[in-house]
Amino acid sequence: MQIKPEQLLELMREVEQEDPIDFADLPFRDDDLRQLVASQLCEMAASMESFSQQDREMTLLAVSAKLVLENMVLHIQLLRSHGLPVDDNVEALLERLRKGGNGPS
Repeated sequence: MQIKPEQLLELMREVEQEDPIDFADLPFRDDDLRQLVASQLCEMAASMESFSQQDREMTLLAVSAKLVLENMVLHIQLLRSHGLPVDDNVEALLERLRKGGNGPS
């Protein structure tokens, strides 16, 4: 079964109810950006139809991990550029990294 961009877009909106995205003053409509991302992800998923289930899951996890990492880095850069402290969760993660730990506490 292949998910359609409209279905993914609706799921994205549901997830955002709990953790809204701050689009700030970007010169784009929020829904246009969501639609673009939903379409691209559905295209990527469709291109993996020949992958095994395990390979699909691993690829999607890798893409998710990369996006979470990129988001965290951009968030930290933004806070630092404004001279703001990072929150306790990020600070704890950064401290663990400074100590050379890479696993869960």
